[in-house]
Amino acid sequence: MGVRAAIEHLAALVAFDTVSNQSNLSIIDHIEKFLAPMGYACQRLPNSNGSKASLVATLPAANGETHLDGFIFSGHTDVVPVEGQPWDTDPFTLTLKGELVFGRGTCDMKGFLACLLAQAPLWAANRPGRPITLAFTYDEEIGCLSAPELGQYAWAAGFRPQLFVVGEPTMMEVVDAHKGIRSYETTVIGLEAHSSNTHLGVNAVAIASELVVGLNELAEKYRTIGDSSGRFSPPFSTIHVGVMHGGTARNIIPRECKFLWEIRPLPQHNPDEILEEFNIYVERALKKMHAVDATTSITTTPVTVVYDLKPDASMAALPRALRCAGSNATHAVSYGTEGGIFQRAGFPVIICGPGSIEQAHKPNEFVAVAQLAQCLDFLHTLTSS
Repeated sequence: MGVRAAIEHLAALVAFDTVSNQSNLSIIDHIEKFLAPMGYACQRLPNSNGSKASLVATLPAANGETHLDGFIFSGHTDVVPVEGQPWDTDPFTLTLKGELVFGRGTCDMKGFLACLLAQAPLWAANRPGRPITLAFTYDEEIGCLSAPELGQYAWAAGFRPQLFVVGEPTMMEVVDAHKGIRSYETTVIGLEAHSSNTHLGVNAVAIASELVVGLNELAEKYRTIGDSSGRFSPPFSTIHVGVMHGGTARNIIPRECKFLWEIRPLPQHNPDEILEEFNIYVERALKKMHAVDATTSITTTPVTVVYDLKPDASMAALPRALRCAGSNATHAVSYGTEGGIFQRAGFPVIICGPGSIEQAHKPNEFVAVAQLAQCLDFLHTLTSS
């Protein structure tokens, strides 16, 4: 019954096109209309223009407690785009093939949300000894934009759970550490000139390319530093350039070039130190540029900040979570989640959810029915007194 209900909820959730450039209000309406009649107190946290919202839904414990010593289960409602991907099925229609369920978001991470909705009536009918709070966020896929507000709201409202579970896909392993993400846009403004007069211009594409080479050198340096904990794969902080645009024509020295890049630091590495090292390359390039024209410039603007999740052996509920997940040890992952943001807000956080991150963001994304069943068992046993 539980797995069947989870699949039915998942079919409904997948049908909502919640790619991050779309509003998520329709799926929030759907979730709130399902939870509120069962006694879940619902609070929306809208964005600045009201086009999106997070939802916090709390079921009081049997003794009426709403904030202390309970559990918060959190997941994001948005998904990544499907354009340009060779799907075999309609990505927004759930398709069951054998023991696998296909559709955009089945793994990342509507499968977990579906399990929460399937479990919600059971919690409501048999009030657990501790309060249960379900949190649904937006814009995780473009930088975890709503998580800071939700974390601040929950802490200010007095929520003090014994455990805060973010249900990103971990194959139902308990994850207590992940890398952070810092992404940047660097803009080089040079000086246009005819391509026959290279000495009179400042080639923004060439300068940007030198900076990219510098980032590659830093990436190689951090490969050698490695991970002292031995838990991460790859076992080092990574630096990556993903997008580069510049120039207007072959015979014009380009005035502008932009590139987007990121750092995924290990928890023990300060990304600001890497940025400072990058700025050495910037200062070197500026000196050369200003020798031709003083109005040229290089600016680097932060785009995304996703905090790393640090292991916290002091979490009192961690052994219980491991037992309920059937695990003997915690794990670390290299992808980022909202968990590090919630940890910085003051909460004891683990990552644990159905599916494999290897299926996330791909065409023909899927989650195994067995993973949904395992997630339901975890939710039930974790919250049972």
